[in-house]
Amino acid sequence: MQNIQFIRTDLPSISDDLAKHGWSVREGYFSPDLCAALLDDMRAQEAAGKLTSAGIGRDRAQKIESGIRNDRTLWLTGRADAPRRFAALMEELRLALNRDLFLGLFEYEAHYALYPPGGFYKKHLDSFRGARNRVVSTVAYLTPGWREEDGGHLVLYHPENDALPVQKIVPRAGTLAVFLSEEIPHEVLPPLRERVSIAGWFRCNASVAGRVDPAR
Repeated sequence: MQNIQFIRTDLPSISDDLAKHGWSVREGYFSPDLCAALLDDMRAQEAAGKLTSAGIGRDRAQKIESGIRNDRTLWLTGRADAPRRFAALMEELRLALNRDLFLGLFEYEAHYALYPPGGFYKKHLDSFRGARNRVVSTVAYLTPGWREEDGGHLVLYHPENDALPVQKIVPRAGTLAVFLSEEIPHEVLPPLRERVSIAGWFRCNASVAGRVDPAR
């Protein structure tokens, strides 16, 4: 029997949204079974004590600033089936964004993010303008049964006025948020209950002589 490959029909819409607005939101992007499998994987890693307090900055400049963010994180790897399935979907998105928008996205990195009740991440950009180390940010939500009144919204702000909200996203399981890392300020509001997501970034290859970026 011939194998049939199903291509997502919402990928061009995400590209269009990024080109027009700098952000895109898709509810139901991830299936309930994948969300549940990823949540189970995160719980197993949490039980093993592998999640750590999140920092700000990169590499040697990274530091813990609990007044800016207080979530716990763990980088995803291909160790289990659920992260591999998630990575395959993100690769599909990377190829579509490169095809449609010529972004030159080179690789994807992502981590689980566990926010406790009352947790937060204050307004920030994911990359300095022109740095090109993170070009497109993604957030995938995993906690089932999330309600508007549970809080924990992701708020996106206007790229030219970071006091002007343009989108307030309820972190319902299966929802995917995509936005330009250097352009869109954003913050995570405090949830009333534990909130789990996967934060990720598509990066460009900024390698120069004697230095490989992204690092291997």
